[in-house]
Amino acid sequence: MSDSTVYDLLVIGGGINGVGIARDAAGRGAKVLLVEKDDLASHTSSASTKLVHGGLRYLEHYEFRLVRESLIERERLLGMAPHIIWPLRFVLPHDRGLRPAWLLRLGLFLYDHIGGRKDLPPTKSVDLRQPPHRDILEERLIKGFEYSDCWVEDSRLVVLNAVDAKRRGADIRTRTECVGLKRTGDLWQADLASGGTRERVAAKVVVNAAGPWVDAVLGQANPEETHQNLRLVQGSHLVFPKLFDGDHCYIFQNKDDRIVFAIPYERDFTLVGTTDQAFSGDPNDIEISDKEASYICDAINEYLATDVSPEKAVWSYSGVRPLYDDKSANNSTVTRDYVFELDAPDGQAPILSIFGGKITTYRKLAEHALAKLGGLGGDAWTAGAHLPGGDLGGADFETFVSALVQSYPDLPPDAILRLARAYGSDAEAILMSGDLGKEVGPGLFEAELRHLVENEFVTCADDVLWRRSKLGLHYTPEQRQAVADWFAS
Repeated sequence: MSDSTVYDLLVIGGGINGVGIARDAAGRGAKVLLVEKDDLASHTSSASTKLVHGGLRYLEHYEFRLVRESLIERERLLGMAPHIIWPLRFVLPHDRGLRPAWLLRLGLFLYDHIGGRKDLPPTKSVDLRQPPHRDILEERLIKGFEYSDCWVEDSRLVVLNAVDAKRRGADIRTRTECVGLKRTGDLWQADLASGGTRERVAAKVVVNAAGPWVDAVLGQANPEETHQNLRLVQGSHLVFPKLFDGDHCYIFQNKDDRIVFAIPYERDFTLVGTTDQAFSGDPNDIEISDKEASYICDAINEYLATDVSPEKAVWSYSGVRPLYDDKSANNSTVTRDYVFELDAPDGQAPILSIFGGKITTYRKLAEHALAKLGGLGGDAWTAGAHLPGGDLGGADFETFVSALVQSYPDLPPDAILRLARAYGSDAEAILMSGDLGKEVGPGLFEAELRHLVENEFVTCADDVLWRRSKLGLHYTPEQRQAVADWFAS
């Protein structure tokens, strides 16, 4: 095998941790190969509550370092990708018999200050007897607190990191599974399977970012050892037709000390979740249970004036959190912090396995991972670098969209807003293509589909409808089939 086929870094896993590490390493000049057995963000990284946040609840578990790092990263990511990340205001009602008001005030004071908040507005008290809350919440709820966090299009965050990694020289291969991994001195030999073909590659370092399959990858690398580092925890969400008007979100306390969010979603819907349920099955085959759906509805019905039930949901999704098993008795108290395991025998090729982590801290996790591996010969650089489409030329997002609407008066403003949210400044590459082509689905033209295939690793309709966008939620079955037919043709 020639030197030209030896990679500096093989990353296994196309979730947020894997693509973040691949991007950082490629930007330092390393020769990087990332393999993902399905589509990017097919599993855990597209099944989040879609928040860039500090984790208010983690303060109760004294995870101050994690909260501080998350809050610092929250504003940093907002600056890196203002098209897919934007501020939200969360309303936290005080309910008698649960956490006392003084404790909520103390937690929110810490939340406002330990992360060096600069751009987001601070916490304030709210009177829940006044509109809009008076008509949304139950009458017993009088007082609450309003604080800041951010929304993120989680699947797009993954994809944009992969796009940037590719632009910086990384080899990104989706639908490619690592089926064999063997250490031969100072190199790893990896067997890759894709579409019925197999290939062997060599790498100096392996990063195991396989999420729920991280122990399985370790089993390939060190088959003589037992690997049981993970605690798999299922989190599920329900999506309802819009439950309340306004751009604000709610965070509701539950009697089991957990919390449930209710968040405006995709203009016409409300996203509600999440759950914490032990998972022991196949992570490829996961869906919300009846118990989880009832739990979510019961939790929000304690607060909303109008009750909901599982059958009123229009969509649900579930994911598995691959948490490091710190032997906590309760799934809700297992650390959400990331943990590294470095296996590097003297003079032999290392493998770094990633456990846990959260979307908010992925960039910092990547920096720490490369520091653990010795940096691969370059300096940290991602803190001040925009993600693709994130450089709006100094304009805020609203001003940027207004300029696009004026430049393309023949297109509906809603369609331009969707493109701007998805692609930021890169939307102009689609709009300037001249001929947008056939309208395959409402607001979805061939020019965008070609862009996705050529630049964003898309191979089928589901990649477009449920990960690069959430158009599948808005389309009828016939409209979704039309997109599938375009790919088939």
